[in-house]
Amino acid sequence: MVKFILTGAFIGLAGVILSFLGNPPNTGFCVSCFMENMAGSLGLHGNIRMQYIRPEIIGFVLGSFFISMYKKEFSATAGSSPLLKFFVGILLIVGCSVFMGCPIKMVFRISAGDLTALLGLAGLAAGVYIGLKFIEGGFSLGKPVRLPAGNAFLIPALMFFFLMFLLWKPAFISLSSKGAGAQYAPLYVSLFAGLVAGALAQRSGFCITGGIARLFLWGPKEVKGCPKSTGLLMGIVSFFMIALFASLITGQFSLGWNGQPSSNESHVWNFLGMLLVGFGSVLIKGCPFRQLVLAGQGDGDAGAAVLGMLAGGALVQNWRLGGNYAGTPYEGQIAVLTGICVLFVVGLIYRKREMSMAPEFQEGLD
Repeated sequence: MVKFILTGAFIGLAGVILSFLGNPPNTGFCVSCFMENMAGSLGLHGNIRMQYIRPEIIGFVLGSFFISMYKKEFSATAGSSPLLKFFVGILLIVGCSVFMGCPIKMVFRISAGDLTALLGLAGLAAGVYIGLKFIEGGFSLGKPVRLPAGNAFLIPALMFFFLMFLLWKPAFISLSSKGAGAQYAPLYVSLFAGLVAGALAQRSGFCITGGIARLFLWGPKEVKGCPKSTGLLMGIVSFFMIALFASLITGQFSLGWNGQPSSNESHVWNFLGMLLVGFGSVLIKGCPFRQLVLAGQGDGDAGAAVLGMLAGGALVQNWRLGGNYAGTPYEGQIAVLTGICVLFVVGLIYRKREMSMAPEFQEGLD
């Protein structure tokens, strides 16, 4: 229980401090926003306001990598429908972009007084519930198998090269001079925060959607293969409480529905965007943050999801799918509805009726 609380508390405190030191408001950590920044910096989209190699993302992966190596838990596994997880990774970023933030940023927004983010929370919970119903009905993407060790180093090595690009700033790397991409905390502070958060999350299994899933799994009837536990849920509670306290202390708290950073009044689409995220996260065993941590410890399927998220960061900018202060564009609305329909189809196709709970899902909830 302590490791969950400690992980949540650190993420909450570090994220608020990073916003105070220069990251965009209510965006201490945000996997989707940062993936869009990284995609732009690598030349995958042309929005000059969203181009920066975020050291927090690098830290999440490398922190998980170093601690898993130290604890001898680093191993190469894959084979659980990696191509499909790549595609779902894209959908996760689409949903997050419509909401204007990932599940972690959602908690930061709520803790800073943004009441509109509560609709995102409701949507995320609804998506998790739908996903769990498919899992309970026998949904499975297959069981991963062990691979040659070299496969496990691919994503950590990629992040190491990204870090070198950030430090050396070669000519082919783009960096914003204005906009959200130009708002960042000091590099080494951000990197340190990401490393510690990644290491703690690897040890605890911290996952926003996994914690919310516990609300639905806790009851008189236990779902086979998914024992009752409140650790992940307590991690979210500690995350919120510490972030709330830190926001109040640093003067970043502002309660209200209107004029909040990274928010709009497209309440229906905020709800549906996060429903897409919750649904997809359950099907691939973890929220966007969790995918980065799993990739750092050698999970090749999570690595495929991470690459999908990077591709998604490029697509939402190139196709202008993301929400903005004016609302949710028509293209984003179509993308969210299409994504939800696709996940329903995937859930039906991969359902095995003889199974009551896919065994490998347990890892994503512990």
